[in-house]
Order: sequence, then structure tokens, then C-alpha cells
Amino acid sequence: MATYAIGDIQGCYDELQRLLERLNFSETRDQLWFVGDLVNRGPKSLEVLRLVKSLGDAAVTVLGNHDLHLLALAHGNPKHKHSSNLNDILGAPDRDELIYWLRHRPLLHRDKKLAFSMIHAGLPPQWTMKTARACAREVENVLRGDQHVEYFLGMYGNEPRIWDQDLQGMARWRFITNCFTRLRFCAPDGSLQLQRKGAPDSDTHKHVPWFAHPQRASRKKRILFGHWSTLGFNASHNTWALDTGCLWGGKLTALRIDPHAFQLPCPGRRDPAGLS
Repeated sequence: MATYAIGDIQGCYDELQRLLERLNFSETRDQLWFVGDLVNRGPKSLEVLRLVKSLGDAAVTVLGNHDLHLLALAHGNPKHKHSSNLNDILGAPDRDELIYWLRHRPLLHRDKKLAFSMIHAGLPPQWTMKTARACAREVENVLRGDQHVEYFLGMYGNEPRIWDQDLQGMARWRFITNCFTRLRFCAPDGSLQLQRKGAPDSDTHKHVPWFAHPQRASRKKRILFGHWSTLGFNASHNTWALDTGCLWGGKLTALRIDPHAFQLPCPGRRDPAGLS
């Protein structure tokens, strides 16, 4: 069995199929981890969504900002509708089934055996992994419960920018959501700098990538993430960035994360019994 973590798809169905062929992927043997943003901007979001859903337990995906955007549109929030091409999903005969399935995906996936966690974007420096898991569950429960319409209507916005355990209601949900699905840079004080979208070396405001913040409380945990195509593939600070810009003409990346060893049978040149 092989476990592969795959970067942002964003509707690039044909590229995903070619990648799976190259991996010789078998849904009865292997497992795929998707870092989120299955949909939007690419030409075949509906096909991607149907494929990943059809894989059942052979696929794990976390929610990205574009996935949440689809859910917001489906639940009556038209903001940013002009910048999306999701009408094929919204008009599909299996729309309700797909939307329900997507709404029940997690914000954070953790595998104790493999010792990896997966998110779409980032974590604020104040959060330990224990706090991150608790915050993810909090918003996941909202998404899956009776307050999900209220959530989608109030989801968008950049405030609040800094974590406070006493945050409540929509302000708390929005902060948590922005971390998991939009974060790239933090200021030295740990505040979210959501307007910054370029490569790390393009920022001249003393902001740092979330994973490189010197006070990051989750730095001892291994984390996979996507979202940041201008960063590209990056393995540093116990994190692995997997969005390599497939949508923009870059690459679609798969990283094998399960421990594996290759052994070659050998004919034997000496008899160990004869050695002292």
C-alpha cells in the first residue's frame, strides 16, 4: 500500500488522471491525500469532485478556500461569484449529493501511524497541534450542523487578524477558517497577513511564511499543505508545500508519505556460518 499526498487540483481533471496513471494508483491498494482546492478555475471541477468522492476511503481531502467558496455559493452567498466557474457543479443532477459530501470534509486530517497532519493553508504561530485539532473540529461541527447556512453567509472577511481564545461566534469561526484555508504570511506578532500572496522573497514588510515563524508552536509536527503556488514545492521547518501551480501551467505534485523499503533478493557470495 502506498499513500500519496497530492497538491491543489482546482478542476484540472485530465492532469489528475495522468498523474494517477503514472503512480499506477489502485483504489483497492493505495490511498490519496488531497490538500484541498479540488475545484474552481480549472475546466473540469465537476469531474474532479465526482472522482474523488467515488474513491471512498481510498481518498482523504481537506477543505480549501475554493471548496468553501463553492459551498458558500450553493448555500446562498453570491460573493465572488463573478470570479468562479462552478456552474457545472451547481447545475449538476447530483449537485445536492456532491455539496453534502464536500460539506462533511475536514479542515485538518491527522494520521497517527504515519505521523503526518494535512491542512490546506497554514496554522498561526500561537496554536499547538492540539489547539489546531480542537479548532478544526469546532468549525467542522458548524459546517455539518444546523448553523452551516449562517456560517456561509458570514464566512468572508479578513478580521480578526490575531488569535484570542475568547473569540466567539462568527469572528472565531472566520479566524479559524482563514488560518486553515487562506494563510500564507504572518507578522512578527503572529497576526495573519492575508493580503500577501506572492513568493516569500517578494514580501518587503518583514512578514514571514507561517511555517517559518520563530515562535510557531506546531514546529515539531510534520505538516503537509497546499494553497501557495508561488511558493512551489518546499520542504522545510517540518512542513511540505505541495501546490506547484498545475492550474497555471506548472506541475501537479504527488509526495509518497508512507514509510517503505525496497529489498532485492541476493544470490549470496559467502556463507555466514563459516565466519567467526
